[in-house]
Amino acid sequence: MLTLYTNPMSRGRIARWMLEELAEPYETVIMTYGAEMNAPGYLALNPMGKVPTLVHAGHVVTEVAAICTYLAQVFPDRGLMAQDSAAFYRWLFFAAGPLEAAVVNASFGWKAPSLQDEGRLGYGSLDRVVRTLAGHLAEHDYIADGRFTAADVCVGAQVGWGLRFGTLPAHDAFVAYWDRLKDRPAQRAAAAKDDALMPSKG
Repeated sequence: MLTLYTNPMSRGRIARWMLEELAEPYETVIMTYGAEMNAPGYLALNPMGKVPTLVHAGHVVTEVAAICTYLAQVFPDRGLMAQDSAAFYRWLFFAAGPLEAAVVNASFGWKAPSLQDEGRLGYGSLDRVVRTLAGHLAEHDYIADGRFTAADVCVGAQVGWGLRFGTLPAHDAFVAYWDRLKDRPAQRAAAAKDDALMPSKG
């Protein structure tokens, strides 16, 4: 059994999308922020006290890039691993590292004090990250193999989120890429399930 510990207002949405792509049955455990995520029982699974966490066949996997890669590997018949492993891993970890760090830091107004200091950040600047990813997507419909893979779940989710909330510019390459992904049945099903779990505003 696959069990996903998640919260609808978290990166767990990416893991759920990946699970929906598998079309395998899975259990969802909704965790609340604060005491529940920091309770001893959950910290035994994920000492970081955050979501998502995936439990499968006695294995515990955290971090969405790791979860997506793990699932693609243990369900190879779904075709979500890429033959071009160089591109697959390069851009998967680009999304988990430079892209996420640059977007989050920019949202806090943080940037290197000088061009010389950008190297210490590991990603340089948000502009550099955007230029790099947009350059790849301008020349490739998908991250690797010319088709949809697990890498597109991780990269695509971040691009879609960035376009929706304005944390990434509406670059033509980003818009076209997200348009290729947003209506996938698994993406829509995952989003609908998480949206239904969102706290009521009423």
